Amino acid sequence: MPTFAGVDHLSLTVTDLDASRRFYTQVLDFIVVIDADEGCVCIHNPTGFVLGLMQHPGGTGAPFTELNTGLDHIGLTAASRDELVAWEQRFRAAGVVFTPIRDMDLGYHLNFRDPDGIALEFYAPNEAMAAALHRVRTGGVSTDEILAMAEQLLGNAQTPQ
Repeated sequence: MPTFAGVDHLSLTVTDLDASRRFYTQVLDFIVVIDADEGCVCIHNPTGFVLGLMQHPGGTGAPFTELNTGLDHIGLTAASRDELVAWEQRFRAAGVVFTPIRDMDLGYHLNFRDPDGIALEFYAPNEAMAAALHRVRTGGVSTDEILAMAEQLLGNAQTPQ
C-alpha cells in the first residue's frame, strides 16, 4: 500500500498578508524564504516546518472559525510545560490572544490565535505520552502495539475497537 512520509507544509489563507507575515516571523520566529504579491512561504529553523501564507484576490475576508468544516486548529510542539510558561510571557508582551495553559491527561496545552483568529496550540506531552510518541515515530511499531499503547495511556473507554 502506498504511504506518505509526513506533512510537507501547511498553507493558510489570510486577510492581511503583512500582518500575518509580521506575526509568524516576529512572534513564532519563522523566516520568509519566498515573498510574492499574493503570498509568502516561511520556514521555521530548526524544525524545518514550512508554512505558506496566502491572501487570495476576491477572498471573502470572513473571520476564521473552527466551527466551519475544514481546519480546526494547528498543533505545534513544545518541549515542556515550562516552555509553555515562557510562551505565555512572550504572548503577553506581543499582545497575542491566548488562554491559560491547560493540564490534561496526556500533556499540556496553550491555545492562541493569529491575526486572523486562526486557532493555534502549543502542546507539550507528559512523560508517558512523549515516550509513546517517540516509540511510534522511530518506527517498527505495529498497529496492535499502537492500540495497546493508546489503551494503556487512555484506558479502554476511549480507545477505538
